[in-house]
Amino acid sequence: MSFFEAIILGIIQGVTEFLPVSSSGHIVIGSELFGLSGEENLSFAIVVHAATVMSTIVILWSEIWKLLQGVFKFRWNEETQYIAKIFLSMIPVLFVGLLLKDYVKQLFESLLVVGFSLLGTAALLVFASKVKPKEKKELGWLDVFIIGIAQAVAAIFPGLSRSGATISTGMLLGNNRENIAKFSFLMVLIPILGEALLDMKGFLSAGSDAVLSPIVLLSGFLAAFVTGCIACKWMISLVKKGKLVWFAVYCAIIGIFSILHCLL
Repeated sequence: MSFFEAIILGIIQGVTEFLPVSSSGHIVIGSELFGLSGEENLSFAIVVHAATVMSTIVILWSEIWKLLQGVFKFRWNEETQYIAKIFLSMIPVLFVGLLLKDYVKQLFESLLVVGFSLLGTAALLVFASKVKPKEKKELGWLDVFIIGIAQAVAAIFPGLSRSGATISTGMLLGNNRENIAKFSFLMVLIPILGEALLDMKGFLSAGSDAVLSPIVLLSGFLAAFVTGCIACKWMISLVKKGKLVWFAVYCAIIGIFSILHCLL
């Protein structure tokens, strides 16, 4: 992987991690177009995922700090309940990670699956933008579990946007747009870090010598971090305004392109 490719893929990861267009799907497409594959991609993916986690922490630091302060009061208060809801939402994706990981990895190698999943993301975004149930004041326990299921399904199919699936599901359940956007970004922090650590452990235990240069990894990290900060803040603003349907159009176009690229 060259310095230029690392910058481009880092930008793709940073932007698409938060926008409802599927970061995993776009990384597959980018790798396919650049002709990249193998263990180098894995080490790079670990680094750029860590970068987007850092960008989430930076943008939502005030919310995170408030939650931590509440938790360390050791009371069943609003902050403790919110953290408990995050852990509840993680159960479905934990199930997928433990039992379906090998199957998921096979899917992530298929550009055709990415194409059809992007079309699914487009359909979900359109549906969520048209249906407008009565808005709830706060996220319910059942709601966060259903949102967690949506996240787990998105984890299986590359091209099915995680943020698109969780935010759209939350909106369809009648939750406040800004609240569900922030919850969507916070609920994924621990799963992404856990997955990155497991991948790093497997990568190191395999004794692979396919290690990218520090310059390539650093450039990818910085590109993903900076664009991730911008995309995270922008996405929260867009969700508040309800302007997600244009991402549906984009996903449909990229999905059709991916399918045609495989078939022609």
